[in-house]
Amino acid sequence: MSTWLLIDGFNMAYRCFFAIPEMSRSDGFPTNAIHGWVRTIWKLEDQERADGVLVFWDLGGAQDRLELLPDYKANREDMPEDLSQQIPVLKEVTKMMGLGGIEIEGVESDDLLAATAVSMAREGHTVRIVSTDKDFAQVVGDRITMLMPPPPANPRLGWRMMDAAGVEAKFGVTPDKIADFLALVGDTADNIPGVQGVGPKTAAKWLNLYGSLEGVLAAAAEIKPDRFREKLAADANRLRINLQLTTFNPDLPAQPAIKPPADGPALVAKLRDLEMKNSTSEAERRYGGEQGELF
Repeated sequence: MSTWLLIDGFNMAYRCFFAIPEMSRSDGFPTNAIHGWVRTIWKLEDQERADGVLVFWDLGGAQDRLELLPDYKANREDMPEDLSQQIPVLKEVTKMMGLGGIEIEGVESDDLLAATAVSMAREGHTVRIVSTDKDFAQVVGDRITMLMPPPPANPRLGWRMMDAAGVEAKFGVTPDKIADFLALVGDTADNIPGVQGVGPKTAAKWLNLYGSLEGVLAAAAEIKPDRFREKLAADANRLRINLQLTTFNPDLPAQPAIKPPADGPALVAKLRDLEMKNSTSEAERRYGGEQGELF
């Protein structure tokens, strides 16, 4: 079977944008995220030698979750204008590089990516999820790992692979309990409030003792520390809603594993138009010149 990289598009785009704060074409059009993007893709292709790459983009559409929690993701700031300008170009360049792009109106890209990862793993493929989003830890398993970039403060760490043992070491619970874990501690990135005062260690302890969020709620009268007993009883319905918010939609169809042909000449021309000299030279080396054939 084959190995596939499934990339969380906006997660990586934001990282590329902030990693290179200033870069633009002579007319002022920003290119920092595009520069970081193509370099990161090439790095991952060289390192992982994957058979294919799919990039998942979010078009908005968390309506089902907004019905459960109107403030879902309401804390997120608008995308910086300089990054917003580069997103259409990132998608264009991604296709030219021979990467499949997936986006569906009304469906969160995280759900699509998770469903596709699980389906591909079930078919026997090896899947690497390229993202720093902790939500994806819930689908890590025998054939699914997370591939995370080095932290900005310590780039020498390089790209890190997180398997099921790594999930347990990091969070204190196995992947199958991650959604329950996030329901208890909350998820500030998605504006999901957990139980006030409950941190990762307490949540992990409860889940390892009682097995699941429902198990924790059933044991609320005997839970320790005892100051949380009334809180858990009072928050029970909200925590069940949290679990729906933190759990990926299992009913979504997997997206087809498509590997479109790279268009080297178009990519070289595009990078040259963006005045990205080093990346243009690298694209020529990897894919061929404007008049040459792909190789």
